[in-house]
Amino acid sequence: MILAQVGAGKTAIALTAMQAMLKDGLVKRWLVVAPKRVCTDVWPEEAPKWSNLVPALAVGTPAQRKAAFDSNATVVVTNYDCLDKLDSLAGFDGIVFDELTRLKNPSGKRFKSIEKLLDNVRVRWGLTGSFTSNGLEDVFGQCKVIDQTLLGRAKGAFMQQYFICINRDFGQWVPATGALEQVMSKIKPSTYVLEAGEYADKLPPCNVVELRCKLDDPLPYKVMKRDYVVKFGDERVIAQNAASVTTKLQQMASGFVYDRTGPVPVHWFSTHKFDRLDELLDENQHANTLIWYSYQEELAELKRRYPGIQTADDDSVVARWNRGEIPLLAAHPKSFGHGINLQGQQHMVFLSLPWSLELYEQAVGRLHRGGQKHSVWVYVMLTENTIDERIWAALHDKRAVSEIALEELRDD
Repeated sequence: MILAQVGAGKTAIALTAMQAMLKDGLVKRWLVVAPKRVCTDVWPEEAPKWSNLVPALAVGTPAQRKAAFDSNATVVVTNYDCLDKLDSLAGFDGIVFDELTRLKNPSGKRFKSIEKLLDNVRVRWGLTGSFTSNGLEDVFGQCKVIDQTLLGRAKGAFMQQYFICINRDFGQWVPATGALEQVMSKIKPSTYVLEAGEYADKLPPCNVVELRCKLDDPLPYKVMKRDYVVKFGDERVIAQNAASVTTKLQQMASGFVYDRTGPVPVHWFSTHKFDRLDELLDENQHANTLIWYSYQEELAELKRRYPGIQTADDDSVVARWNRGEIPLLAAHPKSFGHGINLQGQQHMVFLSLPWSLELYEQAVGRLHRGGQKHSVWVYVMLTENTIDERIWAALHDKRAVSEIALEELRDD
């Protein structure tokens, strides 16, 4: 497992080593598994920079995937969503999991699909910058797919050994005292932590700025939080349970709430974040800005306010963004937050935050990465006295766990 900060060179390391192992006859054919956009926009672009490898892309239609697997290419690149369509890995004796955290859930469909095919794949590498993104529990699945002797075969046994159950009905576990250090000690022999070294001095600063704003009318938010229900005219928006109300409150922190059952699908009651965004863009003299959103209604409002805004699905968006041809670019961290090189510009805004530290760090890393020549400015929209502040605090707590884990894995 290769652990390194976003943009620190994991892909370059992997390509260099892959070519060397092919040359030395240690591996005959490689399979690379990555998020779809990383497959299509990163590996084909990075391969000629660091090697003479020409990857075949096994993405798209079944015929396109089959053509790549049936080709003579020594490197085939496919995406995680295609894992359940693989019947065999015959001919592959090396595999690279780019963004290894995609396999953190050993009960997931993609994990089960690939695990049963790995017996004859001798060389397995995992690349990630967010190993413990949401806590120590994430480590088990990632280690098992690389080498199940590290932490064992069964997730239950792992949890019993290193965690304490505080609520069995809800499946709530917390790490036991010293568990983090013990787990990191177990996996250290199979882990390489890429030190920043000179790279840290060359990368420009990343400035994170909290933009605090207030709801135009805080009453609907307070009522939903208290009663799990709020009225807009004759319509009632109801949260079915605690998990549902958490989602509703995050929507309401951005000024709207979905109502999937009523005649009006979305109720707006405050435009505070978007008004503050208008001010920010003016203050920055409309510098090219990447805007991260969490909900489709946020994207819809962005399109209403800024008709020329581009999205991740537009043609050649990465190249045009890096050339400075796109004033505003809207993207979701899950679809655009991994592997994409956007360091041609230096401003981004989080309209709302993801709960996942991995998604947050990866999103920031699209701009703050190797090749960036200017200071990066990250603006985080936080609605005061709302769940926004809880999410922001949770991300900082998770960052602390991640930093301690990496410290345990570094060479003495």
